[in-house]
Parts: sequence; structure tokens; C-alpha cells
Amino acid sequence: MAGYSSTKDDHLKRLRRIEGQVRGISKMVEDDKYCIDILTQVSAATKALQSVALGLLDEHMSHCVVDAARAGGAEQEQKLKEASEAIARLVRS
Repeated sequence: MAGYSSTKDDHLKRLRRIEGQVRGISKMVEDDKYCIDILTQVSAATKALQSVALGLLDEHMSHCVVDAARAGGAEQEQKLKEASEAIARLVRS
């Protein structure tokens, strides 16, 4: 079971809202809106996606990684490596 199972509906609701934001940004470009206004909306959508990512990472750490740490061995090493790589990707973005 995924670590985010209890908050899945919240994540989906947030992602649908972000999807709407991105469609709105496309419409702004189609309508030749002012560059700064578009960039502002891109920034807002980016922050919203980062928020979802951080929530998923937190849930991954508190469920999947903790469970793997209890199990120990190769699974523990794999989950810790995955979490570390995910954090590095988020920091770079």
C-alpha cells in the first residue's frame, strides 16, 4: 500500500486544481497576455507542484522508509537511497 493512501483524495484534488492552472496558463499564452502575468502564474503552479511533492515525500519517509528501516537489510538501503535521490531531485528543481 502506498504511504499516501490516506491522503490520496487530497492529492488528487490538488493535482486537478494545478491541472486547471496549467490550462489557464496555456490560454494566457494563446491570448497573448502580458509576459509577467504568465510568469507569475507559472511560478504559482510550480509552487503548488512542489507542495504536492513535499507532501508525498513526507508521507514516503514516514511510511515506506520507516517500514523499510524496521525490516533492515537491502530493502532499508534501497528505500533510503530512493529517498535521498528524490530529495536531491527536488532541491535541484
